[in-house]
Amino acid sequence: MTESWVNSAERIGADLHLELSGPGGRRAALTRALREAVRSGRLAPGTRLPPYRSLAADLGVARNTVADAYAELVAEGWLTARQGSGTRVAERSEPLRHAVRTPVKAPSRAGGPRHDLRQGTPDASAFPRAAWAASYRRALQAAPNEAFGPGDPAGRRELRETLTEYLARARGVRTEPDRIVICSGFAHALRLLFGRGTPDGPAAGGVLRGPLGVEAYGLGFHRDLLAAAGVRTVPLPLDEHGARVDALGRERAVLLTPAHQFPTGGPLHPERRAAVIDWARARGAVVLEDDYDGEFRYDRRPVGALQGLDPERVIHLGSVSKSLSPALRLGWMVLPQRYVGPVLAAKGDREGWASVLDQLALADFVACGSYDRHVRRMRQRYRRRRDRLVAALAAQAPHIEVTGIAAGLHAVLRLPPGTERSTVKAAAWQGIALDGLAGFRHPESPAVAGEGLVVGYAAPAEHAYGAALEALCGVLPPE
Repeated sequence: MTESWVNSAERIGADLHLELSGPGGRRAALTRALREAVRSGRLAPGTRLPPYRSLAADLGVARNTVADAYAELVAEGWLTARQGSGTRVAERSEPLRHAVRTPVKAPSRAGGPRHDLRQGTPDASAFPRAAWAASYRRALQAAPNEAFGPGDPAGRRELRETLTEYLARARGVRTEPDRIVICSGFAHALRLLFGRGTPDGPAAGGVLRGPLGVEAYGLGFHRDLLAAAGVRTVPLPLDEHGARVDALGRERAVLLTPAHQFPTGGPLHPERRAAVIDWARARGAVVLEDDYDGEFRYDRRPVGALQGLDPERVIHLGSVSKSLSPALRLGWMVLPQRYVGPVLAAKGDREGWASVLDQLALADFVACGSYDRHVRRMRQRYRRRRDRLVAALAAQAPHIEVTGIAAGLHAVLRLPPGTERSTVKAAAWQGIALDGLAGFRHPESPAVAGEGLVVGYAAPAEHAYGAALEALCGVLPPE
């Protein structure tokens, strides 16, 4: 086999002749040709290579052949791949000489899955870098000297005051700065409230005790965290109106996603919102409100925070992991007064707190209006993406029902019985990262939600979203 390709200068900036010959098939030949072009200097450091589709068309080979060759050379250090920047020759005088070579087993070798449709992940390329940098600079310049000292375990007062105003305005939360504790996200909040497991067994401490009522479908990571702390979780049935709070009995607390049930979708019905508050008052219990994506709604009026109904019976938990980025590790707890002291004691005087500088930057980011502008912009973007998903399914898989799309960053695709596991497996083989609905079911709950896929439409970069939808439709089961 001997084939050659002469690229155009527009594609990578310099003419290059590749000879595809020798043993091992086309992928091995292409890998050798590209490696030799880099080694000889014909492909200079920083040179951008053509996209998979373009090179595959010029060579008359499959796109997977090009993708696998690129992936192998990235693993060896000859090339680099970054989302939005394409594949380039590595910026070094000589390539890595002792890189470990392993067989290419999946089309996602270069930097994770080819199409990331997992739930709960925002579009990383949309992070407002310029506005955040401006807030960070202003916060750093205005920070008092004491901000660089040990700090307050409750978090910077500037952020707590800003959140008090923002949460009241945007989510209907009733609080004051002294009842807000800054944390590193929702999981950190759970650890502070229920304690942390140890190598020798469950945690001995914690502000709250089980048993804890939870929705029949939710994140397994949170259930595992609670189990490690020795907390027994009791699943509550779900229907079209949200969690069946009438099933609550002797639990000491309940964890809900009232703005948009995760993952099945839909807000908690108003009668059930009132009912769970009545239950908490009668039992002396507390409601944990996970407001994980309350800011992203599309086809319905805003649903205010449950906390506004009774600030002394609801712990409101929020973060910026969906609205900005999980990399910031910033969240908050809005606490009833009786829990503030115990939570701060659990946090400790030298807890691994969220960065003070990031807290100050977020306070400025919210106060100057940048946060509101970003949320509005992303709400529009995610709505367009949701609409594109619905349109693609209507055109290519009209037998697949889509639910849970009035808010949030994901949709549930209802599948025919007996097809969920095989569809998830087929997606993985095609380099599509997504979740099956069964993975979110509480182990003690029946499979009342049926079979389906939980498809996140926020994570892919804008330029990659169309290809992700095409790939998704290609693995769905036929009618």
